[in-house]
Amino acid sequence: MWGKGVKITSIDGFDIKVDASWLLIATLIVWSLATGYFPSKLPLADPSTLVGLAVIAMLGLFGSLILHELAHAVVARRFGLNIHGITLFLFGGVAELQTEPTDGRSEFWIAIAGPIASLCIALGFWGGVQFLTVVGFPEAAQLVFQYLATVNLVLAIFNLLPAFPMDGGRVYRAWLWTRSGNLLAATRYATTVSAVFAYMFMMLGFYAAFSGDLAVGLWPILIGLFLLATSRAALARLETEIALGARTVEDLMTRAPWTARPYQTLSEVVDSVFLEHGVIFAPVIENNTLLGYVDFPLVQRIDRENWATTTVEDVIESTREENTVLPDMQGRDLMEQILKTGRRKFLVAGEYGLVGVITLSDLLAYLRVTQEIG
Repeated sequence: MWGKGVKITSIDGFDIKVDASWLLIATLIVWSLATGYFPSKLPLADPSTLVGLAVIAMLGLFGSLILHELAHAVVARRFGLNIHGITLFLFGGVAELQTEPTDGRSEFWIAIAGPIASLCIALGFWGGVQFLTVVGFPEAAQLVFQYLATVNLVLAIFNLLPAFPMDGGRVYRAWLWTRSGNLLAATRYATTVSAVFAYMFMMLGFYAAFSGDLAVGLWPILIGLFLLATSRAALARLETEIALGARTVEDLMTRAPWTARPYQTLSEVVDSVFLEHGVIFAPVIENNTLLGYVDFPLVQRIDRENWATTTVEDVIESTREENTVLPDMQGRDLMEQILKTGRRKFLVAGEYGLVGVITLSDLLAYLRVTQEIG
């Protein structure tokens, strides 16, 4: 969804990364605190003091978000799930699960861990305020703790809204999943509820914007769009995993594809294979041995006037692990490989050589059929 992020440290084996979009929100937080919140509380403070307090408060929020996501990650690891790391981005943070929960119970505890952590952090800062007040610390320090107590309480409550894929939405989906035993149905219902919240946020944002406060209205609109996009993407990803998880590459591939020979010229391949059969990807075979493939992008690297004197052997992409898959590979694993590498076409080779070809178009065509059938 977002960029890969820059790793800044590791905590308990989890990589902590910061997306470039977090720098925007961090800057806005410092600006709003230094020009609004702290000046209203400390009208006599000089600008450097206000900026310093704003930076400290922003860093406190930064640490709070990391602890929130660490709570998710630690509980997920206790349930045997793999966590790649934690990334902070524009709308907060995310624990990057490499594997998904296997039942509603595990998803519930993983999801609820974050809001519980934020609530505990809020209570900790509130206790800090009481301590600082008793021992007579400067008002500025108390204000920073008050701000962090408040913002963590708001974070805990806001995350409990049943808007998928926020924590509350995942808790709601876990409940539906446990009741019905059907993850896909639970996700579809949770996505529908999330859409209702998304449109409510956007309506509030537009109302604020048209009332003359564009800055206030912008955030609910962005949050609503974010919820719509992420919930629908999560549903589409799950539908894809379920649809392709029951199929192997052998089930989805094109069998007996049109092939080329290494001694053929590019002109011959273009005329007798690509144009005649309506394909732009052809395995290269010699004496029943799979050598690689030739496709139109490879041909295009050669000037057209040289096609008649250039052979397939001159441009062939040889078989290797990156472009060749096994027939028994699961369709969802192939889709994951496509998304990770950007490669769209693969040779399918078995024990005795070429058995077919498979492309992203083959997977998408199958998904369209499953969606139509429902």
